[in-house]
Amino acid sequence: MTNVVSCIDAAALNDAVCDYSGWAAQQLEAPVTLLHVLEEQQRVQPDVTGNIGLGTREHLLDELAELDEKRAKLALQHGHLLLEQAAKKVQAQGVTVVTQRQRHGTLSNALLDMEDDMRLCVLGLHGEDSANQLHKVGSQLETVIRTVHCPLLLTPSSYTAPKQAMFAYDGSATASKGVETLAQSPLVKGMAVHVVMVADASSKHQEQLAWAKEQLENGGHHVSTALLQGEVEPSLHAYQKQYDIDLMVMGAFGHSRIRQFLIGSTTMKMLQESTSPVLVLR
Repeated sequence: MTNVVSCIDAAALNDAVCDYSGWAAQQLEAPVTLLHVLEEQQRVQPDVTGNIGLGTREHLLDELAELDEKRAKLALQHGHLLLEQAAKKVQAQGVTVVTQRQRHGTLSNALLDMEDDMRLCVLGLHGEDSANQLHKVGSQLETVIRTVHCPLLLTPSSYTAPKQAMFAYDGSATASKGVETLAQSPLVKGMAVHVVMVADASSKHQEQLAWAKEQLENGGHHVSTALLQGEVEPSLHAYQKQYDIDLMVMGAFGHSRIRQFLIGSTTMKMLQESTSPVLVLR
């Protein structure tokens, strides 16, 4: 797994996706692959079975087929333009190796096909279909989180180079594996890392936090820990705001309430309210 894959669409936050992709590529010393996916458009078949002649019906169907072909060509050309603009932006950040790919189908399937060469996937929290709707998460995002097995960097609409990271830790085996991954990852090299757990103040949870801190300190990070009580989403965001943390990190699947918002309705709430990038580890 070598490439940072940057998912490009027509949404206004493409600039932020490109900026975060360039930042990640520099941190990881990795090339960037820009991906644009053309989804198959479902054409609505008109009712041409009324009292009009057979020749007229055939003519209408021929015109519809011609329109579909023109739309497909325009979409292809538009995708090429988006990729070219994105490539220039990423290269301007100092990334020397940038490739472009355009695929037909769904984003999740395209990413699954590329997984063997994908080290990190960068995509916007709000996709093309939700760009003009406040707090609406891109429709394909939950599917991607469920199906893609590499780390995902989900970006907001504006870019700020991350300086501090916060790991939302729940003590599960998956989250602990995420701690080990983060400890060794150059993506957060040089950053202060906060490990935050929302749970009761038991000795078990204190021990789990101490273990996580040790792992990250062994990886060369300056680490702070916090054990909070209350609701998960508001508690994490309040801590993030209090300490001006600009990168949230969490595992895709755990065993506590954090798991609930990552695969259910609460996950969408967490992502909808996020104004900073979210790194989802698998």
